[in-house]
Amino acid sequence: MTVEEILKKYRDIAVVGISDKPDRYSYQVAKFLMDRGYNIIPVNPMLDQWMGKKAYRDIHSIDGNVDVVDIFRRPEFIGNIVMDSKGKAKVIWMQEGIVNEDAAKLANDMGMEVVMDKCMKKEYEKLNKK
Repeated sequence: MTVEEILKKYRDIAVVGISDKPDRYSYQVAKFLMDRGYNIIPVNPMLDQWMGKKAYRDIHSIDGNVDVVDIFRRPEFIGNIVMDSKGKAKVIWMQEGIVNEDAAKLANDMGMEVVMDKCMKKEYEKLNKK
């Protein structure tokens, strides 16, 4: 599945490592996507809520499934996030600057699509300039 297909098809995005600080990139990307109709599911054990939405401790604690797990965490934490996403997510998206080949293989082996080292906001903007 291409990045374009992912962004067009999937609407429920769990943002792992989301910040409540507007100057942080995870906040900016999530807010941008939310403003364009995506359902943002905040995941950060340090937050109770984000923009009025309940924040979850981890992927496993989310009620129900999500389409995309958008990750803003260091590469060494990605394997655990992928494991938590098993059976809950269709896509693992490692934000720009994040690459973990082992976690990508693990996600693929579990049937999830993987996007690495790409920013959802930038990809959305590219697709909508056409």
